[in-house]
Amino acid sequence: MSIYNDYIKEIEERKIQGLHPKPIDSADLLSEIIDQIKNVNNFNRADAVNFFIYNTLPGTTAAAGVKAQFLKEIIAGETVVAEITPDFAFELLSHMKGGPSIKVLLDIALADNGDKAKKAADVLKTQVFLYDADTDRLKEAYHNGNAIAKEILESYARAEFFTGLPPVAEEIKVVTFIAGIGDISTDLLSPGNQAHSRSDRELHGKCMITPEAQQAVKDLQAQHPDKSVMLVAEKGTMGVGSSRMSGVNNVALWTGKRSSPYVPFVNIAPIVGGTNGISPIFLTTVDVTGGIGIDLKNWVKKTDENGNVVRNENDEPVLEEVYSVATGTVLTINTRTKKLYNGDQELIDISKALTPQKMEFIKAGGSYAIVFGKKIQTFAAKTLGIEAPVVFAPAKEVSVEGQGLTAVEKIFNRNAVGLTPGKVLHAGSDVRVEVNIVGSQDTTGLMTAQELEAMAATVISPIVDGAYQSGCHTASVWDKKAQANIPKLMKFMNDFGVITARDPKGTYHSMTDVIHKVLNDITIDEWAIIIGGDSHTRMSKGVAFGADSGTVALALATGEASMPIPESVKVTFKGEMKAHMDFRDVVHATQLQMLQQFDGENVFQGRIIEVHIGTLLADQAFTFTDWTAEMKAKASICISQDDTLIQSLEIAKNRIQIMIDKGMDNHNQVLQGLINKANKRIEEIKTGIKPALMPDTNAKYYAEVVIDLDLINEPMIADPDVNNADVSKRYTHDTIRDLTFYGGDKKVDLGFVGSCMVHKDDLKIVSQLLKNVESQTGKVEFKAPLVVAAPTYNIIDELKAEGDWEYLQKYSGFEFSDALPKSVARTEYENIMYLERPGCNLCMGNQEKAAKGDTVMATSTRLFQGRVVEDRDGKKGESLLASTPVVVLSAILGRIPSIEEYKLAVDGINLTKFTPISTKQ
Repeated sequence: MSIYNDYIKEIEERKIQGLHPKPIDSADLLSEIIDQIKNVNNFNRADAVNFFIYNTLPGTTAAAGVKAQFLKEIIAGETVVAEITPDFAFELLSHMKGGPSIKVLLDIALADNGDKAKKAADVLKTQVFLYDADTDRLKEAYHNGNAIAKEILESYARAEFFTGLPPVAEEIKVVTFIAGIGDISTDLLSPGNQAHSRSDRELHGKCMITPEAQQAVKDLQAQHPDKSVMLVAEKGTMGVGSSRMSGVNNVALWTGKRSSPYVPFVNIAPIVGGTNGISPIFLTTVDVTGGIGIDLKNWVKKTDENGNVVRNENDEPVLEEVYSVATGTVLTINTRTKKLYNGDQELIDISKALTPQKMEFIKAGGSYAIVFGKKIQTFAAKTLGIEAPVVFAPAKEVSVEGQGLTAVEKIFNRNAVGLTPGKVLHAGSDVRVEVNIVGSQDTTGLMTAQELEAMAATVISPIVDGAYQSGCHTASVWDKKAQANIPKLMKFMNDFGVITARDPKGTYHSMTDVIHKVLNDITIDEWAIIIGGDSHTRMSKGVAFGADSGTVALALATGEASMPIPESVKVTFKGEMKAHMDFRDVVHATQLQMLQQFDGENVFQGRIIEVHIGTLLADQAFTFTDWTAEMKAKASICISQDDTLIQSLEIAKNRIQIMIDKGMDNHNQVLQGLINKANKRIEEIKTGIKPALMPDTNAKYYAEVVIDLDLINEPMIADPDVNNADVSKRYTHDTIRDLTFYGGDKKVDLGFVGSCMVHKDDLKIVSQLLKNVESQTGKVEFKAPLVVAAPTYNIIDELKAEGDWEYLQKYSGFEFSDALPKSVARTEYENIMYLERPGCNLCMGNQEKAAKGDTVMATSTRLFQGRVVEDRDGKKGESLLASTPVVVLSAILGRIPSIEEYKLAVDGINLTKFTPISTKQ
C-alpha cells in the first residue's frame, strides 16, 4: 500500500498550502484504492470510496481505465459496493467523457442483457467523444441487426445529446470586478513563472492576479450568490499576450461553475469583458469553456460639437465614459435580445458575443462537445442512410459575387471541409478547415495531454501533415520541476504520434529549439493552416493561429479547427530603408505608422495582417509575422515571391533533414513526408503549375496600410511606458519611440538577444558589431550583462560552419553546456556576455529573469509587467524591445546609445534589409 500511503502524505502536504487532494490519474494508485473499497473492514475505506467517486480524472487517463472496468464489475453484479449501486455506476460512467468508459458502455449495450443494455444505451445517447474504434463497433452491430445499436444511431442522428440539454437561461445576472486598468495580459491571469503548476489546476489557480483580488472575487460571490462574477479589463483588451488555456481555467475556477460533480477543479462558463473587447486567441479559449466574452465599449473618444475628436496636450484622443462597469456593478446579459442591461437600461448590443454558434457552445458547456457532436451526427445519419435533420445553427456563409479573395480567404476555401461544391466564401463565413501543422509547447503541453485524455483521444489524426512538441520553454534550467514534468510529457506526445524535442528513449540529442522556428521550418506549403499552443504561432508560410492547449488538442485529435474567416488588412511598403536601419525597426514602425494613419485605432486587432514582404526569406520575414501577436492581430500571412519561396522551402528541407538525421522521425515517417511535400511544392512553383500564393487584385480588405520606409530614420523602440500617468496606456506595445527620445543617457541594466524574433543573421550582427567596437575602441567591455540565446541548434551549427560562433565565444564569459545544463535559475548577472542554450530564456519569464526593477533592452516580444522583469520597491521593472544592434550596444555602454554612437557601431554591418516590390499584378 506504499502508493496509497505516498498519496496520503502528499494530501497532508497540500493541506498546508490550503489545497485539496490532487486528482488521481494513476492506475496503480486507483487499483490500491479499489482494493480498499472491496475490503469493507479497511480503515481507509470511506476515504477510498470518496477518492474513487469524486477525485479521479476522466477520459483516457490510466486511472479512468481502471475506474471504468470496476464500474463494469459493479453493473454486472460481480462486485457489490454499498455506496455505488449499478444505477449510480451508470451515472459515473456518463461523466467520464470517453475512451474506456465508452468501451464499457458499448460492451454492456451491445450484449444481450435486457435492462442493463437499455441503461447503457441511454447513457451512450448523451456521449459525443467517440472515435473510430467506437463508431466501428456501433456500425458493425447495426449491420448485424442489433436493435440497441440502431436505437443509439437514431438518437445520434437526431442529435439528442444536444437537444436534450437544458436551454441557455434568457437572463444571466453578473456582477463586475475590474481586474485591471488597460490591457490585461494572460500573464496576470496565469503567470509564466508559475507555468510548472498549470496541470495542477487548483494549485495554479492560486496565482491568478493577486490573493487580494481572489478575496475580492469571493466577497462579491458572497454578496451576490445568484450572480456570476465578470472579470473586466477597464479601458483595455482582455487576455492579450499568450494563448493560455490556464488563464481561462483560472478565471473559470474562481468565477465559473463545475463541469461535473465527479470531476474536480474543471470549471466552465467564465464571463469576461473588456472596453476594447477580448483578444482573439483568448476569446477562442473562452469559447472552449462555454463562456461569454463581451466587447463592452464603455469608453469612447470624446468629440466636440462639430464631431471632431477632442485631444489632450499630447495630441492623444480624450476618452469619455459611456456607462460604468465599476467593481460591484450588477448587469444583465439577455441571451434573447442579445443586449447588456443595467436594470431596465439598455447599455449595448452584444450579439457578437451571442451568435448562434456561441449560444451552442454555452448550452453544451464548451465548443469541443459541438465539434464532436456534429461529427457523430454526420456519422450516424450516413450509417443509417438518412439525411441528418438540421439541429445545429447553420454555418454562416458570406459569398459576394464578383469579389476577389484575400490570401486568407483563398487558404480557408482550399482547406474547407463540407463546403458546398462550387461555393466560394468570403470573410465572415463560418468554416470548418483541415489543419496541416500542429505545435505544442512544453509549459502548456501537459494541459494539452490532459485535454487529449479528456477527449479520449489516443492517436494523432491522419489528416495532420506534421506535429511537433517543443522543449523550448523549459530549456534554460533543467530543474526538478522540469525533470518531473517534461519527460512524462515527451513520452505521452511521442506515443501519440507527435515529433518530440526530447527523445523518451534517450536516443537522439535533446533539441530545445524555439517552437515557432521549428514550426516555420516544417511548414512546407504557403497554403497550409497551422495551429500552435502559443500566441506567436505566426508562420511566414501559410496562416498560423496561436491557440490554447485545448484547441491544440482538438487539432491533434481531429485534424480540424472551426472558426470564421477573418477580415484582412493589407500592408504594403514604399520608399527605401536607410543603410543604418534594421528590419526590426520596420516592424515597429509599421505599428506606429498604422496607429498614426487611423487616428489611434488599431485596425489590426482581431484581423489578418496580409503583409507584402515577398523579397525576404522565411527566417527574416518571420520577424514581422511573429510581432503581429503584439499588434493584437488574429494572424498574419506573408505574401512571397516565387524565387524567394523556393529558397525558403529549400532551407526548410535541409533543416527537416537534419532532424531526420538526428533520429527524430517516427514510424509514420512524418518528417520524410514533409520533405516529399516540399519537393512537390517546389516543382509546382518552378513549372508554373501553381505559383506562390497571391491575393486577387479585386479582393476586399477592411483597411489598407502603406508603410513609408523613408520616414524611418532612427531605430524604433517599443516602450512599456511604465510611468505613464494614464495607467491604461502602460504595457501596451503601442508606444513606439525613436532612439533620440532617450537622449543617449537612459540606463540599461541588462541586454537580451534571443527569442523567436531573432534569426541567424541577428547572431551574425552580434559578432560583427562586437568586432566593430573592438576595432574602434581597442576592446569590448560590457557595462551591463548581455544574454544571447540562439533560437535553434541549427542556427548555432550554421554559425559554426560560417565562422561566426568562434567570435561569439571569444567575447563571451559563459557558454552553455548540454552535458551540464543549469539546475537552478540564474539570479545574478555579471557584466559579461552569456551564450545560453537555445530556447526561450528570458522571454518566457518562467525560469530565468532579470533582477527586480531592472531596465532590460531586449529583442524579444514581451514587455508585460512582471514577464521578463518584476518591479521592486521604488522602481518599476521595464523591458524595452529593439533591434539586435541596439540591444548589443546598450549592453556595452550600459545605457541606450545616441544615434551618432549607433551609426558608428553599425558601420559596414550587414543589417537585415528589405526592398519593397510592386503589389500590382
